[in-house]
Amino acid sequence: MAPEQMAEGPESGALAEGPESGVPLPPPRPLDAIDLDILQMLQADGRASIRSVAERVHVSRANAYARINRLVEDGVIRGFGARVNHERAGQGTSAYITLKIVQNSWRTVREQLRQLPGASHIALVGGDFDVLLLVHTPDNRSLRELVLTRLQAIPEVLSTRTLLVFEDEDLEPQG
Repeated sequence: MAPEQMAEGPESGALAEGPESGVPLPPPRPLDAIDLDILQMLQADGRASIRSVAERVHVSRANAYARINRLVEDGVIRGFGARVNHERAGQGTSAYITLKIVQNSWRTVREQLRQLPGASHIALVGGDFDVLLLVHTPDNRSLRELVLTRLQAIPEVLSTRTLLVFEDEDLEPQG
């Protein structure tokens, strides 16, 4: 059974609930060496079967199943998905966009950024700007449209700066 089929209920195949959704997570339980090995294995291959996980970390299938479900329920594992080559998927232009926003408008801005086509990562940060946004678009014209029409139309966005990505590398374990 693949991990995305393991958890029953709303967490299955979706992001775990958390502060963004308004549903608090339980307090984190300590992770032992077996939990960490399971996480490392699933990061490398999110489609690993319960049997292969259990064999690799030297526990029973029932134990592996219970541990993975606990990691999902605790919000340690937020979901299972594919690592996408954005260029091959028709999203060949990537950029980090920094935003300065009106003070105390983070939640409002975050909700609007989530709706943007191609938005891949949103972070509230400290420093010279307030928000770091990663987007993937089909081309520079689409990126220009996103920045000049969509982002700058958000009233709480005071300014933006676009950093075009020339080359990137995913540092997560490869499967």
